[in-house]
Amino acid sequence: MHAPTSGATEPVTTRFSPGLITFVLALGSFCGALMQSLVIPIQAEMPELLNTSAANASWAITATLLAAGVTMPVTGRLADMYGKKKVMAVSAGILAVGSLIAALSSTLAPFLVGRALQGVAMGYIPVAISMVREIAPREKQAGAVAAVSATMGVGGALGMPLSAWIAENYTWHTLFWVSTGLALLILTLTLVVIPHIHDEHPAHLDLVGVLGLAVGLSSFLIGISKGSGWGWADGRTLGAIIGGLLVLLAWGAYQLKHHDPLVDLRTTAKRPVLFTNLAAMLIGFGMMAQTIVVPQLLEMSEATGYGLGQSILHAGLWMAPGGLMMMAFAPVSSRLINTIGARITLSIGAVVIGCGYLVANFLTSAPWQLMVASMIVSAGVGIGYAAMPTLILDNVPEHESGSSVGVNALMRSVGTTVAGAVMAAVLTSKTVELAPGISIPSEAAFHACFIIGAGAAFAGALVALLVPRQRKDATAPAVEDAGLQAAPAH
Repeated sequence: MHAPTSGATEPVTTRFSPGLITFVLALGSFCGALMQSLVIPIQAEMPELLNTSAANASWAITATLLAAGVTMPVTGRLADMYGKKKVMAVSAGILAVGSLIAALSSTLAPFLVGRALQGVAMGYIPVAISMVREIAPREKQAGAVAAVSATMGVGGALGMPLSAWIAENYTWHTLFWVSTGLALLILTLTLVVIPHIHDEHPAHLDLVGVLGLAVGLSSFLIGISKGSGWGWADGRTLGAIIGGLLVLLAWGAYQLKHHDPLVDLRTTAKRPVLFTNLAAMLIGFGMMAQTIVVPQLLEMSEATGYGLGQSILHAGLWMAPGGLMMMAFAPVSSRLINTIGARITLSIGAVVIGCGYLVANFLTSAPWQLMVASMIVSAGVGIGYAAMPTLILDNVPEHESGSSVGVNALMRSVGTTVAGAVMAAVLTSKTVELAPGISIPSEAAFHACFIIGAGAAFAGALVALLVPRQRKDATAPAVEDAGLQAAPAH
């Protein structure tokens, strides 16, 4: 294992308590994650609202996903080079600009620019997670990391009912005016509350590496996300996926030869980091099943015999307790990490997710039943999401902490993207005819999605166990040497 080496050789000094700083980091991460689900309640209306086709309107979600996927490891690398506070402030500023552009838009092109910038701003999240260890007392570090990490799921879960309520009571532009206000609040709090830590590690930014990652990853994710619509045998789908993979292979070869790479692939190939990232992808896949399947079941017409006839707002409200469960189980995850280790904690979280999907197979006849199943899945997410960055931060050099957590977040995003494509393929492959010319997913298709989600989660649990066992005292000296000491409260 690498012993972290840090430029932060002195204790952090700040006017504000570590608890308040952690709260600001969590709030910023929550707002970043909120952008993912912001347009879901109005997705069906987007073609009319922007005077475009349904296929073009779907880019409102895809643009954010692609921008976030490419940006997170790049933002993490910039934070390692120039300092975390600076990069988080810039990310919050980008979120404000992107939200403002979207709020002022009435046509597709500027709206997509705004949505892409909102995705770029999600780079705030891995940087915030990596910073927690530098400001929290050692005995509270696991809890602080758990709280900030949980916001990735909480933001997505609570974003849907919040967005639905705003969209129903106000105009759709209000969604983005609210996000603009939140972004300005986060920018202000970041500048005022977050301390400046001398954590810069000057280096040259690998611009060729940034370009290669952007092209390869965007091409691959576009192929995956659009495969169901374009057709999996369509030349555009195959060209995007295969072309993206080839570019990523070339990018990887270039990174291995570069003296100062964007992503140190030798570090990511080490067993603890590699298996943590693979588990992240599988757990991200598993988590996505409820995000896609449960809302459809809740909103489907009761005339089908298995749909529950809920409005978008009511569906979001039934799912909202799941988001609260993620945050409620963050302290549980912290306690588990401190007692049995992050490796076992991650595996337990994945098992809970899988069990939630098995329960969901038998609880689909009423909204409250799906809520219970969703809460079980969300509890597993809350446990597992906290353990992932802990494993990463324990096994990478301090000067690579931001980029390494960014890669881990990217792997989760890849898992959710692949899950979206797989679930869409399953739901469209098993259909029943509701009316002449109108086909909908069959009940068996929804159950198949639950089984696939459970399988992915259980596979993630097994992969997590492949992470090497770590002695409890293995990281303590490294933490002390790195100067990651508690900030005195003034």
